[in-house]
Amino acid sequence: MIQSIVHIALVVRDYDEAIEFYTQKLHFELIEDTYQPEQDKRWVVVSPPGSKGTTLLLARASKPEQEPFIGNQTGGRVFLFLNSDDFWRDYEDMKSKGIEFVREPKEQDYGMVAVFKDLYGNLWDLLQLNKNHPISKRSG
Repeated sequence: MIQSIVHIALVVRDYDEAIEFYTQKLHFELIEDTYQPEQDKRWVVVSPPGSKGTTLLLARASKPEQEPFIGNQTGGRVFLFLNSDDFWRDYEDMKSKGIEFVREPKEQDYGMVAVFKDLYGNLWDLLQLNKNHPISKRSG
């Protein structure tokens, strides 16, 4: 059996501001932006540069009960983990673009890590996993 997670939905306030943040500040690629008239919404998918795995589906809050989850999808815990092939390059680039880091870089047993906020306040780990980490071994 082979299965995989294709998309992770990220609740956003506005499609265009989310696209701008992810493509301009994090260098993600815009994979798809398709209007779906039957639901009056857009199907917006972004992906980290060079990634062949899971993508982010930027899902605009469409009901009042969804709005409180913008920026707080996991109740204040780190939500997403962005692995880098060059931690310091990406860390310095992100800082130069005004991205707020709430935990400064730290060497851990599994690699280098720092925690940053996206444009809505969701917490992310910026990582560079050690070569002997199980995820690094899987991705070759």
